[in-house]
Amino acid sequence: MAQPENATPATILLIDDHPLLRRGVSQLLELEDDLTLAGETGEPEEGLRLAAELDPDMILLDLNMPGLNGIETLKRLREQGFAGRVVMFTVSDHEEDVVAALRSGADGYLLKDMDPDEMVRQLRQVALGRMVISESLTALLAEALRSQRSRPAAPNISSLTQREREILRELAAGLSNKLIARKLDITDGTVKVHVKHLLKKLNLRSRVEAAVWAVQEGVDK
Repeated sequence: MAQPENATPATILLIDDHPLLRRGVSQLLELEDDLTLAGETGEPEEGLRLAAELDPDMILLDLNMPGLNGIETLKRLREQGFAGRVVMFTVSDHEEDVVAALRSGADGYLLKDMDPDEMVRQLRQVALGRMVISESLTALLAEALRSQRSRPAAPNISSLTQREREILRELAAGLSNKLIARKLDITDGTVKVHVKHLLKKLNLRSRVEAAVWAVQEGVDK
């Protein structure tokens, strides 16, 4: 019998140049049985090395750091083959930062001023394969996508196949490719191909854009 997905603690790597914040996160996670801090560093380059060495389930990544910033670090992580979840953890609630992070492949965007209990709840969602965004940013993100929708072809769900619509609904629910594959009883690779096709048909650039659009249009119902 397969173990539950959260049977073992989810491992976390924290990359942030503020020592006091790293200590606070470490103390917070010490109280949780299902989340464990595998490593922490204030140096992005060291973070890249630790990611390869520790292979954590998720990385909490600061956006604004001296030298290599969070977006560039995220891109380097993906280039070196890190397949875990990467969540931006920052004080910035600027529209351009949120959009840039999500379009660069972040699996979430959390603000550092959030309540500790809410942070733990969100990290548990990340461990389950879901996308997370601080609640105060969802309206901002939706408006950003709406204001940028000046493309020649507006998204049109009628162009999608039934399977693509099913996958779009699961994207809107925040599920990862792995969880979508499990729910629909298809392979991860098949989900990836469908996501690629539906993004092209909808003239959208990322799964996050697709998820936000689906929620706006009520496609997730």
